[in-house]
Amino acid sequence: MRIMEKRFFIGLLILCVMMVSFVGCSSNNNPTPSEDDITQVDLSVYENGNYFITPQEVQAMLGSEDLVLLDCNKPDLYGKEHLPGAISIGLHAFSDKVGKPGDTGWGTIKSKEDLTKVLMELGIDNDKTVVLYSNVFKGPGADGRAAWQLTLAGMDNVQILLGGLSYWKDLGYEVTKEMPSEIVPTTEVVLKDYDQSFIATKELIHENLGQQFVLDVRTEKEYNGSQNAGEPRGGHIQGAKHFLWTDFLEADGTLKSPEDIEKINEIIRCC
Repeated sequence: MRIMEKRFFIGLLILCVMMVSFVGCSSNNNPTPSEDDITQVDLSVYENGNYFITPQEVQAMLGSEDLVLLDCNKPDLYGKEHLPGAISIGLHAFSDKVGKPGDTGWGTIKSKEDLTKVLMELGIDNDKTVVLYSNVFKGPGADGRAAWQLTLAGMDNVQILLGGLSYWKDLGYEVTKEMPSEIVPTTEVVLKDYDQSFIATKELIHENLGQQFVLDVRTEKEYNGSQNAGEPRGGHIQGAKHFLWTDFLEADGTLKSPEDIEKINEIIRCC
């Protein structure tokens, strides 16, 4: 049970994201800050800190052919500003969307065959570093969802940009409206059979109601019945507790300390 709890909270944090010459025109007129002036977050203090990558590390990789940068914001937000070289994939790039929300299979991960095709079209293989990001406080955390999907498919070269777009901008790094150069598809990417330990099906949840801990990390309005986000029915799973996923983050979008996360964990479970 302890292992499942750790995976659960890791999933929430994940759910719960080119040098200047590479880009022609930037929407950020501030000079790139000196690395000596920026304190880098130490991700080694987290048990699974390798799921994330710092803005400083990404900044140093910009323009490299070994980096694939994926913007998980809505296309209109991407059009206003994004990281140099980032490719827009939106909210559900790796999910099936046949029918409408609530229909069987809608929003679940694509088949291995279909996902493989999508990844190759994006220029992704098993060697390049794949970094996903979104605007942490203005979206549903689509970067965490996409990273989770690729991780359960066996890819170990995927990371989320710590703090997302907002933290990147807070540090004074460049953003742009320029479109990236033409994507060069890859010829092969190898996926594993999906790791079922990363998935809780509706059947599993239903069969174990009252015997497991269920946490609803949507907004309080959604938890209480709002269907503004496209839910086919309002409300929440019987017995589920509510805790907004962004409350695991600091005001700048970075992760709270392991100690603070553990305290939150204890409070949620006992109250």
